[in-house]
Amino acid sequence: MMKKIIFATGNQDKMREIREILSGLDAEILSMKEAGIDVDVEENGRTFEENAVIKAKAVCAVCGEIVLADDSGLEIDALNKEPGVYSARYMGHDTSYHEKNRNLIGRLEGVPDEKRTARFVCAIAAAFPDGTVKVVRETMEGRIGYEEAGENGFGYDPIFFLPEYGMTSAQIPPEEKNRISHRGKALRAIRKEFL
Repeated sequence: MMKKIIFATGNQDKMREIREILSGLDAEILSMKEAGIDVDVEENGRTFEENAVIKAKAVCAVCGEIVLADDSGLEIDALNKEPGVYSARYMGHDTSYHEKNRNLIGRLEGVPDEKRTARFVCAIAAAFPDGTVKVVRETMEGRIGYEEAGENGFGYDPIFFLPEYGMTSAQIPPEEKNRISHRGKALRAIRKEFL
């Protein structure tokens, strides 16, 4: 029987990335919704790793399956690593990313290129039914651009400029993004725990 891996997210964009990167594992990968799990977890950790572990363990306790959970976000050096662990909740849950992106660009007005350094961080925790927990953390380094650009990404991708590509992470092709992104690297690292 094929084992199940539940990914603790309701985000369909994220699920698409996850399935692409974890394809080939001998497991059925389901979102919480697809697995019929409805649990509200308060992510009150102070780091991406803490939040990922809190989420993975809580969902694993409910379903008894292997659970993967990620916590990811954007750290902008010139803004004391904001929005950080509050990336999804920055400026409120109902605020569009278009508004969040505009706000962050505005807060960096007058900040020169070399000081606009930022990174996407992704921590992924795997909680196993036997109580074992594994955590990985990966990053993608870049800078904050001056305007939104690109249609391929979501969230903060349109303002995350990758100098080596000369474009934002919303402008590079999805396969290339999966190869270099924080989530792509973290998923490949956690995948090794299942092989």
